[in-house]
Amino acid sequence: MKKLKYIFLLVSLLTLGACQRSQEERMGILKVYNWADYIDEDVLAEFPEWYKEQTGEDIEVIYQVFDINEVMLTKIERGHEDFDVVCPSEYIIERMMRKDMLLPINRDFGETPDYIPNLAPYIQDELNKMSQGEKKVTDYAVAYMWGTAGTLYNTEVVTEEEALECANLWNPKFNNKILMKDSYRDCYGLAIIYANKDRIEKGEVTVEQLMNDNSHESIAKAEEQLKLMKPNIAGWEADFGKEMMTKGKAWMNFTWSGDAVYAMDLAEEEDDKKLAFVIPKEGSTIWFDGWVMPKGANVTLAQDFVDFLCKPEIAAMNMDYIGYTSAIAGDELFDLVCENYGDEEGSLSHDLSYFFKGTLSDDRYTDGKAIVHTNEIGRQLTTQYPSLEETVRCGIMEDFGDRNQDVLEMWSVVKSNNISAFSYIMMGFLFIVAVFMFVSSLRRRIKKRRRMKLRK
Repeated sequence: MKKLKYIFLLVSLLTLGACQRSQEERMGILKVYNWADYIDEDVLAEFPEWYKEQTGEDIEVIYQVFDINEVMLTKIERGHEDFDVVCPSEYIIERMMRKDMLLPINRDFGETPDYIPNLAPYIQDELNKMSQGEKKVTDYAVAYMWGTAGTLYNTEVVTEEEALECANLWNPKFNNKILMKDSYRDCYGLAIIYANKDRIEKGEVTVEQLMNDNSHESIAKAEEQLKLMKPNIAGWEADFGKEMMTKGKAWMNFTWSGDAVYAMDLAEEEDDKKLAFVIPKEGSTIWFDGWVMPKGANVTLAQDFVDFLCKPEIAAMNMDYIGYTSAIAGDELFDLVCENYGDEEGSLSHDLSYFFKGTLSDDRYTDGKAIVHTNEIGRQLTTQYPSLEETVRCGIMEDFGDRNQDVLEMWSVVKSNNISAFSYIMMGFLFIVAVFMFVSSLRRRIKKRRRMKLRK
């Protein structure tokens, strides 16, 4: 027994020494885990230079990407990777907080300045709707990008009024002309909103309440509606929707606002097509991605990296590169919006006071409002920065917890059941015709044999 104790002690010391060496070796290394194509590569190159200017220390950034929130979460939960900073969506941040997987943010940055105050108060308030008691989301996550889910449409074949009506995604007029984002949460939200559109109109229930209702009854309703939509669906897309829309192979695409901005640019540049984007008048989802530090992270480098991303000029670079909307407000970002999308002589005005409130210099306001003049509503400007009225009719979809599996199973059934009711009818009809032809052919053969026997 004593020998076993000594062996155990020796193994423990060796393990501890290896862990200590690992931590020491990683002192100058930052491991980042982010969505694919979700940061400007120049930003990744600039951070080590900026950090050395501030601290005099050399660092290395190891950057990896993921495509699905759940894949990222599983890797961290199982300890397969020791990332310092990751960028999950709001519902995964909520789940990680509940599982006590995150480290809180310390605003004492020491040698480097604090840029986190550049975050828009609007974003902070929205994220804190998911706080868990005294644990505020903004104490554990720094918002990065945000957006909505809505309908991207080809203006040559679909009117704005048609795109605004949720019901037209089910309209037989658009048979095989609609793309749906391959996202079970967004599709669930859309289906349950459509199923209860009359209740929303009467004020009996809010969009946010509906989207976060994961009862068996609601899941069944969503499944029913998604199955009814299937004859119209040309595909469940993760990324190919942009190309299909620009080539005119699909007429409407229920997608994310950032993808819509990219598709609009692509369609105009390569195919001279005009696409536009609207949030359904019945309502939709509003989402947020944010940076968090898993337990065991290299806190100093992780916090400085996230803080660096909150610099207005860095936020502008990232927003311009990926097409999504930064959570950073202030003069620099407002000027960027006006420069990219504004028109001083524009006949329309777009009020962004709700987002930039309290972050602008006095000379940026027009009659006390953050106004961007434009000639085009429904294009890049209003896609990246929807109006307050549009955001109000959207809701955050929270984590479903244990009921998440039920929604996933429903989603699997919907996607695997690729044959519509009409197709079943046609298959049945063809089967009957085939049986009839077989029986007729068999009868002819029997009659022919009988005649041959009689001749003999």
